[in-house]
Amino acid sequence: MAYWILKAVLTPVLRFFFRVRVEGLDQLSADGPAILASNHVSFCDSIFLPMVLRRRVTFVAKAEYFEDPKTAWFFRAVGQIPIKREGGSASERALASAREVLAHGGLFGIYPEGTRSPDGRLYKGHTGVARLALDSGAPVLPVAMIGTREAQPIGQVMPRLFMPITIRIGRPMRLEGEGLAGDPLVLRRFTDEVMFELRELSEQKYVERYAARKGTVEDVEPARVAHVAPVAAA
Repeated sequence: MAYWILKAVLTPVLRFFFRVRVEGLDQLSADGPAILASNHVSFCDSIFLPMVLRRRVTFVAKAEYFEDPKTAWFFRAVGQIPIKREGGSASERALASAREVLAHGGLFGIYPEGTRSPDGRLYKGHTGVARLALDSGAPVLPVAMIGTREAQPIGQVMPRLFMPITIRIGRPMRLEGEGLAGDPLVLRRFTDEVMFELRELSEQKYVERYAARKGTVEDVEPARVAHVAPVAAA
């Protein structure tokens, strides 16, 4: 209930103060499970994406947001899932929660980079998105957030008003097949393909390394990835 109340209040406010445009909304089915794999360039990514969707979307959010009273109320109210980014059993519990959302036909949002981009470039994705796609059978829709970094850069508390924000939703992608769960090469290839689609949608420069938690990393050439056939949106 709190999710829809906040959405009803925030959506007209944000649309008034920002120039929001959505492309590819028809790629998302009206029902059924789906994974929204988004680039992550600003804190407000997790606010603008749910605002433009007719369906509820659940994200994982770093556990620190739930420990800070200034942000904890918001993330609890909208039913987000805390995750400790050091990995291990905590990450597995978050993925288990994500599988439950998908098993009930819900939308699950994930940032494959694992953290906000420190410099606006697109970084190598972690394979959790591929594991979720394989375990659930749900399609993955790449989502590019464009303009949110300019509206609210890292470290800036209040966003800049009346900035243009574009949300671009790409074609659904599936990873299916028996015996693939234990093959790390398959998971890596599919994740790279998702990141390739994100690069095309966002027009970001791609860095073939994981994003550092603080600072930037050295730039190298992007990996070549195999083609994954699209699936038609229902």
